[in-house]
Amino acid sequence: MSTPQNQPMPRPELKDRPELSIYWDNHLRVAFEEAAPHIYPAMVEASLAHVYMLTHQNILPQRRGKLLLQGLLALWKKTQDGEQEFHFDGSVEDPYYFLEQQLAHECGIPTSELDVQLARSRNDLDAGVFRMVLRRQLLAQTALVVQCAADAAAQALVHAESLIVGFTHRRPAQPTTIGHVLAGLSEAMLSQATEMLSIYAELNVSPLGSAAFTGTDLPIDSDLVGRLTGFDSSFTSSYEAVAGAEHFMRLAAVQARITATGARFSRVLLEWMTFKWVQTPTPYTQGSSIMPQKKNPVVLEHMVSMAGATAADMAASYANIGSAWYEDSNNATTDVQKHLWRAGDRVVRFMRMLDGLLLDLKIGQLPDPAEIVAGGATTTAVAEALAAQGIPWRAAHDIVGQLVRQQAPADWTDDDVTAAFEQAGQKSTTELVETTLSAGQQPELILQRHQTGSPGSAAVRENASASQARAMAIGQEVHSRLILLDEARTGLLHTARTAVKAGQW
Repeated sequence: MSTPQNQPMPRPELKDRPELSIYWDNHLRVAFEEAAPHIYPAMVEASLAHVYMLTHQNILPQRRGKLLLQGLLALWKKTQDGEQEFHFDGSVEDPYYFLEQQLAHECGIPTSELDVQLARSRNDLDAGVFRMVLRRQLLAQTALVVQCAADAAAQALVHAESLIVGFTHRRPAQPTTIGHVLAGLSEAMLSQATEMLSIYAELNVSPLGSAAFTGTDLPIDSDLVGRLTGFDSSFTSSYEAVAGAEHFMRLAAVQARITATGARFSRVLLEWMTFKWVQTPTPYTQGSSIMPQKKNPVVLEHMVSMAGATAADMAASYANIGSAWYEDSNNATTDVQKHLWRAGDRVVRFMRMLDGLLLDLKIGQLPDPAEIVAGGATTTAVAEALAAQGIPWRAAHDIVGQLVRQQAPADWTDDDVTAAFEQAGQKSTTELVETTLSAGQQPELILQRHQTGSPGSAAVRENASASQARAMAIGQEVHSRLILLDEARTGLLHTARTAVKAGQW
């Protein structure tokens, strides 16, 4: 009788679809299924502009141009009505040939009679549609970042006097306010939004017309194609237009940056909830399996993990690009897209949750002044008060250090202070002793600080109000760019339909 050890292991299958080759099943099919829903509509849009331009330039006969435009308009309608299916049946290898297949079917002609790729390469078409897809995603992400920044600033105004202990290196440090922290977070997000608009400016340059990378001898009008597809300008180098990846790297970096900053604040927020300084909002929690009293704000843990995943997508993008030659290659273009799309979707979900947490932020039980003093958070204020009365800073620091190592500031006595001065080699006076005993007893004095950007309540409100104004301006810029893209698309469709109907080229 045979035993399991004597039986040969069955050979694992090398493909799931028997009708496909190993390469086609394990890569081309998967790549098609990932990419086609993203890029196919933009490919149709870019092709409408391209065919119109070819006919306008008398490169294509009007009759042929009209036929192709009719077919492309029909394909566009299918994408908008949700009727377009993306089934990889092995008859074509990628979305590029799938578009030709679909267009030939709509036009009632064989693919051999198509002119949609005249004076165009898969290279510049891919580069163009990648930018067209990413620019809308980028604006959607920016809108959320700006909104979150504005909401953080609004909460900073509300909580400009909500006194807490600020930490450095995970240890209690100095008094601050929730408003001070949120005003800083708002600034960070506005910095991200500003960077995103800069990336958009670099992203929204049309590569269409650069063909494989050297352009064409035909008298095409690249600027016309760029305008019809909503680009702000067209390429100046046909080589960089298809080989370049700067915009991909910048986008990957800012996506990782957004989630990393949000993850850092998530950890702070988790601590605030643990201290009960802010309430734990029930909609963002999960219950314990055995402790019914617990509300676990696991959303914050998930957000930290999401930041890690976004950093991984950034690393994968840079690794792909860095391993490619400075020329058109799948490593630096096609293979990067899935990381950018995936990270972009994650940024949207991340920012929605972060913004929701900010909107639901409610004060719980803030630390009372005595608790703040007992923790030693006011000792720097004591040292600064002594320095203001002529004690050298290092000596003042030593005096306070000796005192706080013995007991909490509330328990210091005249004799303790006098002894600390003597050990530091400084002469004490009644006034200096009184200053030492009193300066650290009122953490709420931080609210009166006038320094710009400080936790002073007036300074926080000024900072937060400025951030709200910046957020509004950036938000208006994002909205205007979305409108321009929508107007360009509407204009392209109108131009194509008019050309088909009235022959106006």
